[in-house]
Amino acid sequence: MAPLATGRGGVSRRSYQALTIVAEIAVPVALLIAWQLWTVHAASPKFPRLSTILVDFRDMWLFSQFGTHVVPSLERIGAGFGIAVVAGIALGIPLGLSRWARLAAMPHIEYWRAVPPPALLPISIVLLHSIGNVQKIVFIAFFCLFPVLLNTIDGVRGIDPTFIDTARSYGLRRFERIRRVVFPAALPQIVAGMRNSLSLAVITMVLSEYFSSTSGVGYVLLISKNTFQFAPMWAAILLIGVLGYLLNVLFILAERRVLAWHRGWRAAASV
Repeated sequence: MAPLATGRGGVSRRSYQALTIVAEIAVPVALLIAWQLWTVHAASPKFPRLSTILVDFRDMWLFSQFGTHVVPSLERIGAGFGIAVVAGIALGIPLGLSRWARLAAMPHIEYWRAVPPPALLPISIVLLHSIGNVQKIVFIAFFCLFPVLLNTIDGVRGIDPTFIDTARSYGLRRFERIRRVVFPAALPQIVAGMRNSLSLAVITMVLSEYFSSTSGVGYVLLISKNTFQFAPMWAAILLIGVLGYLLNVLFILAERRVLAWHRGWRAAASV
C-alpha cells in the first residue's frame, strides 16, 4: 500500500487538515464559552449572556428581519464591490503599462487612498442622499477601489517584459496582448487586492448604513444602540462578523478555482 502523503512535520496530509480545522474552530468556541461563563456571573446589562444574544440572533436575522435588513446590506456590498473591481482593473491595467500615466495619476490615487472613510461620509450624504441606495453603493465602491487598483498596477508592472515583447512579435494587437498576456499574468495580484477590498466592503457598508440609512445591518446596530437594546446590538455585531467570515470563505473557494492554473504553474516551476 502506498504511504499517505505527508504534510508539515511528517504528519499525514489528512491529519494535518483535520488539525487545522480543529484549531480554527477551537479558538472562537473557547472565546464564546468564556463569554457565557463571565456574563453569567457579571450580570451586566451591557454584556448580556451569550445564550440571550444567540436567541436574538436567531429571531432577528434568521427569520423576521433577514429580508428587511440583511438582503439590502448584501446587495450594497455586491454592487459596490463589483463596481470597484471593474473600475480598478479597467484603470489599473493602462496605468501599469504606461509610466507617464502612472506618474501623473499616483499622487491623486495616494491622496484619496489616505483619506479615511468617515471623513468623506458627510459629503457623500450631502451630494447623494436623495438618490437612495446610490450614496451607499458609491461610498462602498470608492473605498474598495484602491486595493484592486494598486494591486492591478503592481501586477502589470511586475510582468516580465519578454512576455509582452513575444506577444507583440507574434502580431497580437494591443487588446489581444492585454487579454491573453497582461491580464492573466497580473491576475494573482489582482485577486489579492479583491480580497482586501471585500473586507473593506463590509466595513464601509456598516459605516454608510449606520449614519445614513433606514434599512440594513448598520441601521439596526444604530437603533439598538440608541434604544439601549444591548442584546440585539451584540446580535448585529455577531452578524457582521459572520457575514465577513462567510464572504471571505466564498471568495477563497472562488479564488482556488480561478487560480488553479497558477498553483499548478508554481508547483511545476518549483520542481
